[in-house]
Amino acid sequence: MEQRLFALQRLSAMVMAPFVLIHLAVIVYAVRGGLTTGEILARTQGNWGWIAFYGLFVIAVAVHVPIGVRNILIEWGRIGRPAATALALALGLVLLAMGLRAVVAVGGLAA
Repeated sequence: MEQRLFALQRLSAMVMAPFVLIHLAVIVYAVRGGLTTGEILARTQGNWGWIAFYGLFVIAVAVHVPIGVRNILIEWGRIGRPAATALALALGLVLLAMGLRAVVAVGGLAA
């Protein structure tokens, strides 16, 4: 199991790297362009490209972060593997739910 989690975390990091760079570039563009929150939302709402982009970003984060937190809980917190796994899984589900909720809201999919 440890080898699979190691590989999965590295794979999710490879997926996240370009997403982080693009996300930061968009932030710089928006700030330098003087865009307001309303203008940014107007550009993202209903745009399936941004919805897919941030949806995949959220999924990658929800996979990547809990694996690292699990390792920290085991190595530094001296928590047993089953408990650390359960806590990490719960964290991953919370991140996934919150992130997808934000994607739905920013994408204008919420009715």
